[in-house]
Amino acid sequence: MNDPRPEPQDFDDFWGDMAARSRSMAPESRRSSGGIDGADIVRFTSLGGVRLGGWLVLPEGEVTSAVIVAHGYGGRNSLDAEWAPAGAAVFYPVARGLPTLSTVEGIPGFSKEHVLHGIGSRETYVHGGCAADVWCAVSALEEVLGRALGASQGGLRLGYFGPSFGGGIGAMAVPWDDRIDAASLYVPSFGAHVARLAEPSVGSGSALAQWVEHHPEAWSVLDYFDAAASARRLKVATIVAPAAEDPSVPPVGQRAIADAVPREHRTVMPMTAGHLEYPEKDAEMAAYAEATRRLFAGV
Repeated sequence: MNDPRPEPQDFDDFWGDMAARSRSMAPESRRSSGGIDGADIVRFTSLGGVRLGGWLVLPEGEVTSAVIVAHGYGGRNSLDAEWAPAGAAVFYPVARGLPTLSTVEGIPGFSKEHVLHGIGSRETYVHGGCAADVWCAVSALEEVLGRALGASQGGLRLGYFGPSFGGGIGAMAVPWDDRIDAASLYVPSFGAHVARLAEPSVGSGSALAQWVEHHPEAWSVLDYFDAAASARRLKVATIVAPAAEDPSVPPVGQRAIADAVPREHRTVMPMTAGHLEYPEKDAEMAAYAEATRRLFAGV
């Protein structure tokens, strides 16, 4: 199978309904001290009633914007501050099932098992829940700050940064939340499933490729969770940083996401490689981080 599969006719209805249900929930956020590097821990409720967690870092002075910083498929155990402009409240939520703050009974925490969880139906597939976790994290951040988010909604400007796993989930989630004003997606995963699963990979894609080979009925579920299909719906300024070489996330899928973002909204910053060390990495990442901070600051 080399040709891309057509989008489901009810693609927009499916995603719009899940976003509406997620945003109608009370996040029931609880903030406590004792997190990484002095950051507070925020616990919140996401779709399906699961309790998740993340770290919150506030600026010393006035909060002038906000940033959601997602993570790769290994979860999170440290904080990376380079994506946020000065004055930003930064929230680092962890997606359902992943370490360290969002382990959930019944959801495997290892990427090659997590990527298959609930794949029997579109209603139960874990990546839908992970997108819902983004929307619910935004609601939790609003509740904790006591401020509306989304400059387009009269609140604080809100940016979303997602690497790898978080980039693909962000491409799925951001189009359905008008509180998010800008996005930056680094070596994003889950784009163009047919093409990416045909490529060799040491990441979660290898497990998914083996699964669909023996369970072709899973394609009817994956059709709803193609990050490139969702990226076509993006309506906010978006930086995509696809890699030319990447052992974990096939570059063909990364490029598909970059190409799918509407031209008027996209900036593409090509990377030499992803999930690898290489001589140009520090310089490329510094330029990319600076561009992301400027985007999130609205300058």
